[in-house]
Amino acid sequence: MRIRNIFFLLLILIVAAFTYRKVLQSNDYSGWTTYAGSKDGIRYSSNMQLNPSTVQKLTVAWTFSTNDKDTGNRSQIQCNPIVVDGVLYGTSPRLKLFALDAVTGKPKWIFDPVTFDTSKKVDPMAFYKVSRGVMYWQNEQGKEKRIFYSAGNKTFCIDALKGTPVLAFGKNGYIDLSENLDRDPSTFNNFVAGTTPGIVFKDLIIMGMKLTESEDAAPGHIRAFDVHTGERKWIFHTIPHPGDVGYDTWPDKNAYKKLGGANNWSGMSLDEKRGIVYVPTGSIGGDFYGGNRKGQNLFSNSLIALDAATGKYLWHFQVVHHDIWDRDLPTNPNLVTLHKDGKTIDAVAQITKHGYIFLFDRINGKPIFPINEIPVPQNALPGEEPWPTQPIPTLPEPFARQHFGIEDISDITPSYKKELVEKFKAIKYNQMFTPPSKEGIWIFPGFDGGGEWGGSAVDPESGIIYINNSEMPWSMTMVDAPIKNTSDGSVNASGKYVYQKYCGSCHGADAKGIGNAYPSLVNLEKKYNEAQLRSILENGKNMMPGFNTMPEKEKLAVFAYLLHKKEPSATTSLAKEAKGNPIKTSNSTENKQQVFNYNMTGYIKFLDKDGYAGIKPPWGNLNAVDLNSGKLLWKVPLGEHDTLTKRGIPKTGTETYGGPLVTKGGLIFIAGTQDSKIRAFDKTNGKEIWQALLPAPGYATPATYSINGKQFVVIACGGGKMGSKSGDQYVAFALNE
Repeated sequence: MRIRNIFFLLLILIVAAFTYRKVLQSNDYSGWTTYAGSKDGIRYSSNMQLNPSTVQKLTVAWTFSTNDKDTGNRSQIQCNPIVVDGVLYGTSPRLKLFALDAVTGKPKWIFDPVTFDTSKKVDPMAFYKVSRGVMYWQNEQGKEKRIFYSAGNKTFCIDALKGTPVLAFGKNGYIDLSENLDRDPSTFNNFVAGTTPGIVFKDLIIMGMKLTESEDAAPGHIRAFDVHTGERKWIFHTIPHPGDVGYDTWPDKNAYKKLGGANNWSGMSLDEKRGIVYVPTGSIGGDFYGGNRKGQNLFSNSLIALDAATGKYLWHFQVVHHDIWDRDLPTNPNLVTLHKDGKTIDAVAQITKHGYIFLFDRINGKPIFPINEIPVPQNALPGEEPWPTQPIPTLPEPFARQHFGIEDISDITPSYKKELVEKFKAIKYNQMFTPPSKEGIWIFPGFDGGGEWGGSAVDPESGIIYINNSEMPWSMTMVDAPIKNTSDGSVNASGKYVYQKYCGSCHGADAKGIGNAYPSLVNLEKKYNEAQLRSILENGKNMMPGFNTMPEKEKLAVFAYLLHKKEPSATTSLAKEAKGNPIKTSNSTENKQQVFNYNMTGYIKFLDKDGYAGIKPPWGNLNAVDLNSGKLLWKVPLGEHDTLTKRGIPKTGTETYGGPLVTKGGLIFIAGTQDSKIRAFDKTNGKEIWQALLPAPGYATPATYSINGKQFVVIACGGGKMGSKSGDQYVAFALNE
């Protein structure tokens, strides 16, 4: 019997090894031709020149400066570049698209979306957003080669060889993502931006988009467009219309007419052979109070499988029901082939902000491991109806801590401990999925994760997933929203009301800002005039969305408040009308959006006096999880703070933005840390074996490629987040031979 068992075990291992070889043979991982490396989104390279034995010889091969950073406004580069036919394509802080010789870093061409607008009607601020990458398409003959990328609400079609717009596409070279959403545009805020690239399937580009997260957000429907003409070929309504799958789950049958969000801002993955696209979505607009959107809120916070050719619904799983915690699915899923219980399974893995990995059969959506619906707290604000349960996977094991209690408060600086304890006790609830309240709740892992937009990497030979995560608690407290104007009738007092309505949750009730992420608006008149402030308000800036659908009287009032004017500009009849005519209640006929009863006081990190996380370290980790068994294999701190290291404190890790890549050569490359370094780890045990200092933090995911037998690793060094200096360089490394 023992010999027979050994024989069957060997047979299983042989079948598994053959399956993995078959998977690798069916996919080409030698290049980096799409966002996340390949359309299955696994951030994996089969190149082996760089390995634990050679990585110490890595040196800078080339650098390229885009020369358009904005240090004052903390510009960023989050781009994961692609390489096709020896040419690297990427984007700059101001969203210029460029093509470089991938061996030397010398530019071939640069496309500027601002100068493209010959009418000169486009404000540069409208394009000043984040871009995480681009899409590449060519026809079967290889004669037509195009780059598709987004700047603000426009998705451009650019000749990959010339760097010029393909004028036959859309409106003389672009499509407007705010259009063709199957809803009257006057009913929503048409702030729309293509931050993470979509995916190419045959002659289609399948697109998601970033929206404002307020109650007036645009609908986040998924659409496919013809690569030749820009014509919309199909649409999937993520907030179902009558007759759509999921429509009957909404108690309010008119929800599709007035609610927005449920958008894909984080990327998607494609099973090209089966023609299935996997789309993760975010929450419904109005993140923290759902009294006007009762029910589960399909298809928000869901992983959706669609027929890539038609947009037809195949299956879905909702990871968070009736989200009131901003638990968007933060990154594209990974398509993997697993070996479990003697079976080979094509699966899809989705990481989350709250530190879980949800794992499904790629074809039918059945969970690979059981997922339990766990009862959660129900002590909600009046009018709110939280969903009574939330799904928690039994396996894989979570990659982030799931609890933040008083015992977890940092003691790195003992003299700060008492104040941190007082801050902790000021927030009443610390159990995950406790509904938002006036007493306050802890969001842990934080609003940015846990898992975040940098994504995860998977080694298809082993089925091991590599994930970086942050462990930063954030507090959230709700207050009554203004339901009527109680001002003295002055425009400035009305402006304070408008400010609290739209701006207070990010910039603070006192306009002094919240940390490094949300700047102070005090003394704004010293930096901007009214025209400049209008441009920012209407178009957005950096990560701030635009509020172009705000009624004109409300704009004038908030300008007066922020710029400390006694009255708004009297250059228009509307301005004159606004004088002495205070803003009315939020359900005025001019404002057609939903009425919310509560506001969130701000996105507040739990920090000590020195700006370090108030929780015991590690504050950032790199994790390895075996998707076959569901077991967490290892966890190591990622990043360090030099000032703490000099004090003799062991490596703490830092918050991280940007993801890893893994190679057949045995390495994990990752930047993303506050200490401005890129590192290489041994993928078998998590040992750090190489690091290099960057000109600015690399808050992006690196790419790797090989040309003429030489392997390169390239990272965008944009900085800008968490108080970091901004940069505008791409740095490529290769062996010094």
